[in-house]
Amino acid sequence: MSDSVPPSDTGSARFESPASVREGLRSVGYLPDDGIAGVVYLADRLGKPILVEGPAGTGKTQLAKSVAELTGARLIRLQCYEGLDESKALYEWNYKKQLLRIQAQRVAEDDGGKWTDIEEDIFSEPFLLTRPLLEAIRAEEPVVLLIDEVDRVEVETEALLLEILSDYQVSIPELGTVSATQIPLVFLTSNNTRELSEALKRRCLFLHIDYPDLEREKEIVLTRVPGITESLADQVVRIVRSIRSLELKKAPSVSETLDWARTLLLLGIQSVDADTATQTLHILLKYQSDIEKAAKDLSTSSASTSR
Repeated sequence: MSDSVPPSDTGSARFESPASVREGLRSVGYLPDDGIAGVVYLADRLGKPILVEGPAGTGKTQLAKSVAELTGARLIRLQCYEGLDESKALYEWNYKKQLLRIQAQRVAEDDGGKWTDIEEDIFSEPFLLTRPLLEAIRAEEPVVLLIDEVDRVEVETEALLLEILSDYQVSIPELGTVSATQIPLVFLTSNNTRELSEALKRRCLFLHIDYPDLEREKEIVLTRVPGITESLADQVVRIVRSIRSLELKKAPSVSETLDWARTLLLLGIQSVDADTATQTLHILLKYQSDIEKAAKDLSTSSASTSR
């Protein structure tokens, strides 16, 4: 397996600088920090995939979607799961169509047809079912390939991904080698539920996206929740950050912060007190034990403030 890096074509670079990435992503509603913008810029120039790790709901998947929107590229998504194999990730043959073709051959045999003729036929392009990886490699137009939650697949499938991303080509025994005509911009996301191989990590640029700081999350809320006041946005993110500091099964993600802000806005709430927050905690938290823990903390904090 090759560790070679495809040469970057700076003449077809998508971005001029990290600053252009940052401003471009902001224009499509994604608010990156300098680290995110810098890694996206380098991945484009070096022709390398980006491995994006971090807690669930911090914007890893949305980053790939936003880059595709910004560049006008087609987004091709491979959603990873346990049991994902080559036939679902790369390609497979259309067995039903092949069977129909074989049955039709029985008629042709009376006219002197041969098995070698049909064998060449059923393992040809019309009988090939492309899956996301092959589709991204074969694409002639600009592509952003999103390999989502790569930590969910088995080691064997991870090795398949590594082989594809090392050379950006696929070998199909019946058809030959299919090489990429343009290098797709690749994002692999991971919630870090298992340790990925060193070989895969070495192949990628690494980006960790954590929960944003208070000011950045507030800006995200103001950008993504039309009509919310700065005061309410500030209260929302401060309460969420306080809840995240608790020992929870699942801390509220940025997407859940946005859901909570939209909920408060729909309810006509302009100021959040402990009672209001407690009554709507089910929007932020997904485990009853977490809701009870957060409600107790909010009650304690409110009591301390009122003294």
